[in-house]
Amino acid sequence: MAAYFDLALVYDPATRRCDLQLAGDGDLLVDETPATPMLLAFGCDRRARRDDELPSGISELNQPVSFVERRGWAGDALDIRYRQAGSRCWLGERLKETELTRQMFVEWLKEAYAWVLAETGKPAEITVEWVRKEVLAARIVADGREITINRRVGSA
Repeated sequence: MAAYFDLALVYDPATRRCDLQLAGDGDLLVDETPATPMLLAFGCDRRARRDDELPSGISELNQPVSFVERRGWAGDALDIRYRQAGSRCWLGERLKETELTRQMFVEWLKEAYAWVLAETGKPAEITVEWVRKEVLAARIVADGREITINRRVGSA
């Protein structure tokens, strides 16, 4: 597997945003780990498939008039391999607190990580569990880097 390089993103928990990371001399830092692609994979919304039921109740039978309802990351338009980034976990906003919902989140996270694995060659360990009423916690670990995500479901 060839080396993987990306511009380094850093997550700021206080503002809940990512930004490019700069070195002391003002140059952009390069990231050789899966951390930056993981932030993109799990921090962006993947475009919903045509057969996905949207939290708003829109489905294949009543297609949205606007492309906005199906969300998606604008950067997907730039990928020459037509891959999608981000996760479909946003679709779970109206799901119930069940084991099936937890399993769906695991699959959505695996789907989101697939392109990161293809680019970096670093497999991930993904665990999802209910941490309190209507809140799922996901933990993704790859190459010593860890991302945790809490997602409220069933509250819409």
